[in-house]
Amino acid sequence: MEPGKKKLEFNIVKKDPRDDHKGFGMGSLSLDNVSPVIIDIEEGDAVVDIGAMHGKSAVEKRVKFLPNKDEVPAGAKPYWLVWVTMERKEDGLYYAGVTACEMTVNKEARRGYKSLPEHVNRLDKSLKRQIIVDHMDAKSKKVLADFLKNHDENMWNRSSDKLKNDLETE
Repeated sequence: MEPGKKKLEFNIVKKDPRDDHKGFGMGSLSLDNVSPVIIDIEEGDAVVDIGAMHGKSAVEKRVKFLPNKDEVPAGAKPYWLVWVTMERKEDGLYYAGVTACEMTVNKEARRGYKSLPEHVNRLDKSLKRQIIVDHMDAKSKKVLADFLKNHDENMWNRSSDKLKNDLETE
């Protein structure tokens, strides 16, 4: 990370303001507990980029996304967008939902590939506490596991065995 650049952190899980409220807004989703993590596959790097919540991460800016991978000009760089949902147990926070979506970007051509329906569906599945990372390559799984452990080892330790097993690469 560049010196002087602010490090982005995961969203903080807070008490749901609607807990005691039965009226307007009940049944709506809260994205307060979700953070998007962008994995640069070639660099082996992971960062939280809140801009991805609106398709405006540093990777996605000034790129027109095409619905067909084959239409993206050669030289597109591969990325994973991982939706990480945190939940609170009695003994503390843990990673409750983790789902990954693929994305490719050719910055020079300002073109890329991503499936918006897949990104939205995976966000929904993460919110529903599902783990969907088995389709990721081994290098990216290791990057994600290390990133989650390094962010907060206690959160990692409280997380499900399914998450740990699905990200295990050895």
